[in-house]
Amino acid sequence: MAISFELNAEVRTDTGKGASRRLRHAGKVPAIMYGGNKDPETLTLSHNEVIRNLEHEGFYSQILTVKTGGKETQVILRDLQRHPSKVTILHMDLLRISATEKLTTQIPLHLLGEEDSPGVKAGGLLSHDMPDVSIECLPKDLPEYIEVDISAMEIGDAIHLSAVTAIEGVTYVELARDDDHDPAVVSIHAKPVAAAEEDEAPAAEGDEAAEGGEDAKDAGEGESS
Repeated sequence: MAISFELNAEVRTDTGKGASRRLRHAGKVPAIMYGGNKDPETLTLSHNEVIRNLEHEGFYSQILTVKTGGKETQVILRDLQRHPSKVTILHMDLLRISATEKLTTQIPLHLLGEEDSPGVKAGGLLSHDMPDVSIECLPKDLPEYIEVDISAMEIGDAIHLSAVTAIEGVTYVELARDDDHDPAVVSIHAKPVAAAEEDEAPAAEGDEAAEGGEDAKDAGEGESS
């Protein structure tokens, strides 16, 4: 079930770097909301509320409801700036959406059937080449995520975007650009020889150690007799 995301916001009039620093020290996040043929609005959000929402994957791609003074606005997260070394959100960009206008956003791709894949079972290296995909659709058609079944994949196989199940009302932006552009979504590769040898080395060394122990034991028994 899709989660409904809400952000309580306050409209702010003080702008600039100094004002933003003061907001962050007070546990707030400066943000801007724009688009929808309206003037941009500068907002203040609760840092704790934002952090809680960011724990959910859908917050990055689903429709959010911004509440300001009794008014509700539908938006999507367009940009998020984080502190390079702290768990701190520095700024957020929110894009207004319209029920009658298509939007473009990134949707996560979820892999299904990894435990059943013959290639994975045989020790192949699974590469999630495209963790998410850019789509275009009306807000009502926005999926929470898109599933990719890899249960039949063998070593050397790849699934390209054109083979991902189409969703009604949703267009894959990458495929719409060029007929010849069809990126791989997921692939399974044979493990490199060196890596395979390293995996086998501990077992081999263990066997040699065990053999050495047996030889020493046999020698000791011979001396005692």
